[in-house]
Amino acid sequence: MSDSAASAAAALLDRIQAPEGSGREIPDAATREIIGRAPVDTVTDVDGAIARARAAQPGWEALGHEKRIELLLAAADAIDANAEALSYVLSREQGKPLNGPNARFELGACSAWLRANAAIATPGEVLLDDESTHAELVYKAAGVVAAISPWNWPLMITIWQVAPSLRMGNAVVAKPSEYTPLSVLALIAVMNDVLPEDVLIGISGDREIGARLSSHPDVDKIMFTGSTATGRKIVEASAGNLARLTLEMGGNDAGIVLPGTDPAAIAQDLFWGAFINTGQTCAAMKRLYVHDSIYDDVVAALADIAQSTPIGNGLDENNVLGPLQNKPQFDIVSRLVDDAKARGARIVAGGEAAPELGELFYRPTIVADIPNDAALVQEEQFGPALPVIRYSDIDEAFAWANGVDVGLGASVWSSDPEEARAAATRMQSGTVWVNSHGGVHPMVPFGGVKSSGYGLEFGAEGLKSVSVTQVVSGPARKG
Repeated sequence: MSDSAASAAAALLDRIQAPEGSGREIPDAATREIIGRAPVDTVTDVDGAIARARAAQPGWEALGHEKRIELLLAAADAIDANAEALSYVLSREQGKPLNGPNARFELGACSAWLRANAAIATPGEVLLDDESTHAELVYKAAGVVAAISPWNWPLMITIWQVAPSLRMGNAVVAKPSEYTPLSVLALIAVMNDVLPEDVLIGISGDREIGARLSSHPDVDKIMFTGSTATGRKIVEASAGNLARLTLEMGGNDAGIVLPGTDPAAIAQDLFWGAFINTGQTCAAMKRLYVHDSIYDDVVAALADIAQSTPIGNGLDENNVLGPLQNKPQFDIVSRLVDDAKARGARIVAGGEAAPELGELFYRPTIVADIPNDAALVQEEQFGPALPVIRYSDIDEAFAWANGVDVGLGASVWSSDPEEARAAATRMQSGTVWVNSHGGVHPMVPFGGVKSSGYGLEFGAEGLKSVSVTQVVSGPARKG
């Protein structure tokens, strides 16, 4: 990372952070030194932001799709122009390294998602067109969208919420996690250099702010990505205003490796399906079920990769794994791995903290010979520790994979892709990947089942989810 990028990052922070002596201090995830001060907004500030967004929304919608598309593309260009500075802020605040599928990758996804949403055809369809009646289904802006994003992919997930909302003519009030507010506020500042005033407003604060957004009578749509526990609270809080909801909540994704699969051919993809963003990804693979006939070979291959993958401070261009983002998450990973050890599971890689690297670093961990009822299997670890469970009966493997109350993603692995596709239909999850795990595409709808939430994001379905429908029905059209 060049000195010029670091200087540009400092200038970005100066634009959005709280004045000296105020706000909440935000630490570098790797070194724990303070990198900036996030504003601490109040409920009154939230009310004011929603009022401003409400006032700006009709004019934004009135611009029409063509002009909004033009401005979304300009916002994508602005992100690209500031990508290195934003990557620097993101790497320090969140902890993810610059390289690999991490900070620079995330910034590239932000501009790509804006451009993809600009390219999607405006949804709508003719329902009936005969000699007597013409009926058409149209999609209109919902109004004001509250976008509540998490700390693991703070910029990318914010864009996942903001891009379709703006595309359809909504105004957005965006609240980042209290752990990663600076990078999101900086992203919003960059976008607002080209967007009309008050169609995108950032609010920074704690759970009280999120609760107000969820219950405010002038919020028409809530988009939330985060824990199932918080998602349930949002459902309860939104009962009074009947805001429409898109909830992408916890996942404990399972992968199943079918017999006859070549371990060497899938090992790298298995590893990154689990350890992308140091395991801090909703749709990362959290449990891996491997047939007894190839179990030892798969475990050995994963252990080799885990032990050789560079981990450390994200600003070091050589590293591709970083720290846990915050102490509570570090404690969860430590507790679950310690519990696995106590149950007699075999640690084949990692299994401990790496204090020489920093306070929140945990070595990439592969846990073998662990029972399916262990806490590390049944609870979402959201960190760099993968339990690998041995199975001999395929029906039992699917029962174990489906035997949790969440269903965001899943995967099936086989040297025979058609066999894997057939097996994939047995998984209880919103998405099932074949011979990969966790990849998303802006044109392919994504969402969970069971306690992983409801509502679809991405593609035309994502545009529909931030809209309200209207049927226009009348006499047959002439000509």
